[in-house]
Amino acid sequence: MPTVAVVRVRGHSRINHKVVETMEMLRLFRPNHCVLLPVNDCNKGMLQMVKDFVTWGEVSHETIARLLFHRGEVVGGDRLTDAFVKENSTYTSILSLAKAVEKGEAKLSDVKGLKPVLRMHPPRTGYKGAKLQFANGGALGYRGAAMETLVDKMLPKSQEAK
Repeated sequence: MPTVAVVRVRGHSRINHKVVETMEMLRLFRPNHCVLLPVNDCNKGMLQMVKDFVTWGEVSHETIARLLFHRGEVVGGDRLTDAFVKENSTYTSILSLAKAVEKGEAKLSDVKGLKPVLRMHPPRTGYKGAKLQFANGGALGYRGAAMETLVDKMLPKSQEAK
């Protein structure tokens, strides 16, 4: 069961209350918030309901590790570190956690104290058409493997995950 990264693109104006409730269930409260979800029927249905406000696609374990390294946050506001992962879960490092999350064997909630939402920066060069679907040249909806490039644009370039 692969894992998808979901990023909220649009804000809160003029949204149907059912879509608002679905966004809350997905923990996407603000634009540029990102969550990692396993692919199952329930999540597919929720993503289909909010497809006009979010973008999603599959990500590799390297990208998940970079996400957690740069944007992973623990309760109290501290950054996620390998030591914290080792101390509060059965995994030895961020990379081993990322590999398990990619395969669907683990969730971020397996690490006690890790916040489930990754607060991202807007992408460098911006979103390409925040009102159009990705298939039509926009930024919304399913984007498959192209999600990797969007996440790379939202992360800093200078440091690498170890």
